Amino acid sequence: MLQFRITTYCLLVLATLVGTSVLRADDAEAKKKSAKNMKELALALLNFRDTYNTFPPHPSLQTDLTKRLYSWRVDILPFIEEDNLWKTFKQKEPWDSEDNKKLLDKMPKTYAPVTDDSKEKNLTHYQIIVGGGAMFDSKKRVKIKDITDGTSNTIMIVEAEEPVLWTKPADLVYDPEKPLPKFGGLFKDGFHVAFADGTVRFIKKDTDEKLIRALITRAGGEAVDLKKLK
Repeated sequence: MLQFRITTYCLLVLATLVGTSVLRADDAEAKKKSAKNMKELALALLNFRDTYNTFPPHPSLQTDLTKRLYSWRVDILPFIEEDNLWKTFKQKEPWDSEDNKKLLDKMPKTYAPVTDDSKEKNLTHYQIIVGGGAMFDSKKRVKIKDITDGTSNTIMIVEAEEPVLWTKPADLVYDPEKPLPKFGGLFKDGFHVAFADGTVRFIKKDTDEKLIRALITRAGGEAVDLKKLK
């Protein structure tokens, strides 16, 4: 009887270890996939900037920055090999017009959650940070010359905790006088960010808040030590 109990216990321990190993492998694969997605989106934003000499929103199709018709995720569709979807989108209509709402369920895989089992086909965690001196601004268009902190020190895209409809002009708002926006949502131990030079890094949850704030601003003049992200 004792031998049976020991054998059963050993099998349970082994099953737990195997299960944990599988979960870690799945997590690592999901992180790899998300990093790849963010890299593609970062390069798309940089190619958009090279084409229009400014970052989104589209300079000719979205003229009122306070009332954007649709998300930057729509603006960069031609740069992620989604030209047909871009042409189908009514570019002079808002994201929630009768025609454009029909395209919500056609979200490109690049925007899709890599860990979420939700059946929602139109939500994404990939967002930009707007306001408070961040990479993007709701009052002016940002050009490469405006990023005086350096493109390798300025966050361009993040994994946000709460997903949003991919065509909706909804992103994280930053205020230096308020708590940080809620990052994460895909991984328990941290979140990916894409910098304005196209580099993608994983930031752990216990990273110094001052460092994160310094990386959010595009022209804050803060001293940044990227080694602290490792």
